[in-house]
Amino acid sequence: MPLCLLPNRLLPLPYCPLITCHASPAALRSSPSSPPPTLPNLLNNTTPVPSLSCALQCPHFQSCSGCTHELNLHRPIIVDEADQFFKSVGVSDFDFDSSRLWGWRSRAKLAVRGSSMKPLIGLYEEGTHNVVDIPHCKAHHPNINAAVELLRQGVTKLNIEPYDEDEGTGELRYVQMAVTTYNTSLPAPERYKNGKVQVSLVWNSRNENSHNFEKLNALANFLWRNGGPKSDVRFIHSVWANFQTSTNNIIFGNRWRHLLGESGFWEHAGGIDVSLSPSSFGQANTRAFDILLRKLQKYVPYGASVTDLYAGAGAIGLSLAATRKCRSVKCVEVNKESKLSFEKTVERLPNYVDSSISWHLADTSVEPLSWLMGSEVVVVDPPRKGLDASLLDVLRTISSLERKAKSAPESSYSKVKDEKRPWVLRAMKDSVQIGSKPALEGSESLPQTLIYISCGWESFKEDCKSLLSSKKWRLEKAHGFNFFPGTQSTIHLTVFDATGTAFPDLVQILLPTIEFLNKILALAFGVFAPTNI
Repeated sequence: MPLCLLPNRLLPLPYCPLITCHASPAALRSSPSSPPPTLPNLLNNTTPVPSLSCALQCPHFQSCSGCTHELNLHRPIIVDEADQFFKSVGVSDFDFDSSRLWGWRSRAKLAVRGSSMKPLIGLYEEGTHNVVDIPHCKAHHPNINAAVELLRQGVTKLNIEPYDEDEGTGELRYVQMAVTTYNTSLPAPERYKNGKVQVSLVWNSRNENSHNFEKLNALANFLWRNGGPKSDVRFIHSVWANFQTSTNNIIFGNRWRHLLGESGFWEHAGGIDVSLSPSSFGQANTRAFDILLRKLQKYVPYGASVTDLYAGAGAIGLSLAATRKCRSVKCVEVNKESKLSFEKTVERLPNYVDSSISWHLADTSVEPLSWLMGSEVVVVDPPRKGLDASLLDVLRTISSLERKAKSAPESSYSKVKDEKRPWVLRAMKDSVQIGSKPALEGSESLPQTLIYISCGWESFKEDCKSLLSSKKWRLEKAHGFNFFPGTQSTIHLTVFDATGTAFPDLVQILLPTIEFLNKILALAFGVFAPTNI
């Protein structure tokens, strides 16, 4: 489910009160969060906290490619453009939600370069592969910055060689830091600031049998000893290793190994517990994602049948199964790494969930009609490039396709029912429910509601205009979310309704009857009914 990843100070800064946009209640609170546990020479930061001016004030802004604007974090310029666009297509009540403005990033992938004595851990400078060190990033959750500093100390102490792209040498290539705020032992308001960091070290070797594996183990133990449960600070959740020797720009290799700490990684969003593995896609801004899911749920009728395309680990579809008591939910995703997280999340669904739930390893662009059949609501969450052309074409012609499907002796929906190796799991049944809600087996209906979650503004505008020009869809609602404060990238949740049977479609439906009448009239009276209305 790829709501997009963007590039990434130790003290979290106060919330900014919002004036010019619709804001969540969290955004209107101005009390600062408490700092994470103190590391030696790490959290004794003397940089003054900015005033409530919604300004970034980050020491890395001029060199780091992560953020693109410093002022008005609560309302990037693109919001005004979005407001005008939605008005031009009939939506006059577009709103924009901005929650946490600093310390919002709970997931970061950082390059490790430089030398063991002076490691650089950060992002590439714009247009180059020169890594910019960002130890005081204002976007990072404060414990990510603490974990980065601890990693820096470990690299130096253990003489770990950062990766050299030109030579293909070195040991530590990248690190992924992911924060979980799932801690039911703490009061809800304290969970975010006490988040624990899952550290994934991308090691320049094929597997754990490499000659330098002992150094990797030593680095993992250093992190665990100084940030794990037996340390004074306790902010490391777990340590993982990923093995990657490719010379391309892909960060992760295919081989993973759990080294220390908890193997399970959980977050709570959209009313359910969501499992995430280091290799699966996870939202960088978990708070904003929760707000989006709560909003999305309002547009799905109780008991609906839902298809979730570009589903990832199924967080969207499964949250709908739990909160909207859906009859069925189909999740379709091309990344096989998401399957295990999906299975674990299903195991923790509330006992009252009584839905037909399935996850399919499939490319949405291949025969997309087969995934839409039998669903009343379709949710799409495509990557930045927007909808696949084949899916967009099906959605544009959905009315005529539905008629063809109903008249065909064997529709393409049978391809889903007859899939040879589907992964299908019945959710837990509970007597609280009346009974199991069977999937619409054999149903040839197509969605009447399309919910589009977009992370690429330009591609969304093109997709939106294409959908509306087909006259098959009408845009009903549009909401914006500030997932990446400090950038011009926003997330939009839009709701399209099928326009129903327009007059030309009605004529097409009546044509068989008219043609039949033609034959009767021709035989009886030698006259014809008009068919060129």
